[in-house]
Amino acid sequence: MHAFAPRPARTIAAGAALVAGTLLLTACGSSGPAKPSEDDLHGRLPESIRTKGVLKIASDLNYAPVEFKASDGSAVGIDPDIAAELGKQLGVKVEIADTAFDKLIPGLQAGDFDLAMSAMTDNRQRREGTDDAGKVVNPGVDFVDYFIAGTQMLVPKGNPEKIAKLDDLCGHTVALQRGTTQDAIVERQVGACARAHKPLTVKLFDNDTEALAELAAGRADADLNDYPVAAYVAAKGGPNGAKFDIAGAQLQPSPYGIAVNKKNTELRDVLVKALNQMIRDGSYENILQKWGVAAGAAQNAVVNGGF
Repeated sequence: MHAFAPRPARTIAAGAALVAGTLLLTACGSSGPAKPSEDDLHGRLPESIRTKGVLKIASDLNYAPVEFKASDGSAVGIDPDIAAELGKQLGVKVEIADTAFDKLIPGLQAGDFDLAMSAMTDNRQRREGTDDAGKVVNPGVDFVDYFIAGTQMLVPKGNPEKIAKLDDLCGHTVALQRGTTQDAIVERQVGACARAHKPLTVKLFDNDTEALAELAAGRADADLNDYPVAAYVAAKGGPNGAKFDIAGAQLQPSPYGIAVNKKNTELRDVLVKALNQMIRDGSYENILQKWGVAAGAAQNAVVNGGF
């Protein structure tokens, strides 16, 4: 759900495919080192990461099944699995730092970690670093897109309020995580409901677990979430065994992207190559099938392909 301010699907624009290159040797008598080949992904990493041997990735581990904590506190889910496989492709250890969603981009821009990977929707606002009014408030980020997901509404079992579309939310209360794509979708809907003289009440929480608990307790009529999360919650149940249904069709399918500091084009470009290699060798598809989300597969990695 995490879109922007949106977290949160089925097709993706074509992106650059990995092209195998030949080893580029320095000219005879040159004092410079040989450049790594296109296939030497480790050698194409930024020197600082090669030296550490560690790729530090920030993620908000509170968004099952995309990323969450196992009983021992370790990171599990779709994103951690993809991150671990990327580490194998790149020949480095992956460390995941549990970080609040609204701190991911600021922390990335401050250099606290190398990447942010947290069901984060690639959109223009995040890429350009603008606020809701279009004012530039930060340098923005680049994205390497790797999965497609739309927004889905969750309602109590049986859908007592008969909610099937956004306009059906008017006159009701919605609980959701702040700083997400869903936050932005509902913010726009607030105006539409006001014009219809049926105010929409929005309750924002720091994480999705709190929002679902509000819905489970009967203090909200709906929750908006990314499709993989909504499907997982509907199948597995929510807080204290609460039961939910999916309501209506997916809204605004968009790509999830791995956020990269705009200055770090070297890391961005090698991530594209590593992800494309995963797609070719089948490890990417295996991860999505493991979590039951193969329908959201990207055909290839794309840089900044969101809307």
